Amino acid sequence: MRRIFAMVVAATVATGAAANETLTIEQARTIIAPLYDALNQPATKDVDALLRKATTDDWMTCSAEGICLTREKLVGAFKARGETIPDLKWEIRDIMISGNQVIVRGEASGTPAKDFMGVAATGKSFKIMSIDIQTIRGGKIAHSYHIEDWAGAVRQLTGH
Repeated sequence: MRRIFAMVVAATVATGAAANETLTIEQARTIIAPLYDALNQPATKDVDALLRKATTDDWMTCSAEGICLTREKLVGAFKARGETIPDLKWEIRDIMISGNQVIVRGEASGTPAKDFMGVAATGKSFKIMSIDIQTIRGGKIAHSYHIEDWAGAVRQLTGH
């Protein structure tokens, strides 16, 4: 957990949280809403259009493992996740603002219909927490750092 916190702090410093672009909660919610809409049942959505609405052309999203993806690569990943978990639901639970950064505590839930992270589909569901740091530039998300508790999802699905 300390490693994750250190990564979040480093991400905040590296992306310039002290920038002059200060947002209200309402402005932040409007900017990030299309990204989170794309996460809800993504197999049924125009994920590309939603991500283009929410993000800059040079947007990158990076995971806790240090894997960074462009918007083009993420569209396929969202669609694949939606095919595996057709009822995937991602809710925004809290939003905090720090300069030009939007910190989101989210909650994902769903029931895999196919093998998921090495676990056969059994009809069991999961509910996990996520933390995202979205850096805003020009009214769009310019960079994202995210962490999700996928290990917790696997534990819930397997009962271990």
